[in-house]
Amino acid sequence: MMIPQEQFDDLLSRAALAALFYYPEIVVDDDDYSLQKDIAYCMEPVSAIAHEDAERLRTAIGHVITNPTAHRSELLALVIELAPPPIE
Repeated sequence: MMIPQEQFDDLLSRAALAALFYYPEIVVDDDDYSLQKDIAYCMEPVSAIAHEDAERLRTAIGHVITNPTAHRSELLALVIELAPPPIE
């Protein structure tokens, strides 16, 4: 099943938002915080993606949330790989 580019764009927006609000002490300061919940929120737009690709995305999203500067290119490359080619 091909997932539209717009849904990958939504995933990237959600990952950026999650990264913006993440800070290392959040685990100590907020008992309800869960990185897995943030990752699940980011994955919602592409929930129909194949399991293997979903696992790769979850890992990349987790890295981006906790350290966006070091890992954003990894997530972007993965999205480019998985998203459908643009229509010309």
